[in-house]
Amino acid sequence: MDEMRKKLPAVSVAIVRGDTVLLVKRARQPSQGFYAFPGGKVEAGETLEQAAQRELLEETGLRATAYRPLREIHIDGSGDDHPVDYLLTVFGATYAGGEAVASDDAETAAFYTLSEMAALPLADSVFAVAEELLSNAGA
Repeated sequence: MDEMRKKLPAVSVAIVRGDTVLLVKRARQPSQGFYAFPGGKVEAGETLEQAAQRELLEETGLRATAYRPLREIHIDGSGDDHPVDYLLTVFGATYAGGEAVASDDAETAAFYTLSEMAALPLADSVFAVAEELLSNAGA
């Protein structure tokens, strides 16, 4: 176990629309080919929330409101031969319009129901977060 591995701050955004959640298929490592919430690295001078907004716009063209941190996840990059680890802050946000269009490092971008998600290769903890959000959305 390499204790010297660098942990970079990263963000992702979970957006609910009706009974669906926005996912992108990752075009790059880590988790290449897996479905995950749009997100990426935090750039110098950005707050976590600013980074989440920028990544959402860059990867999907969508905007959202009411960003709120949901959980922090440690992503071990060594499993993907990735040189760094990430400390990922997952935000929930409210869909504010637009159509999802994949760009930047997203291969696809679309809204999925939980039953559709069950058939997809998902990045770690995506299903648990989506399930939590959708169960709260009805509350």
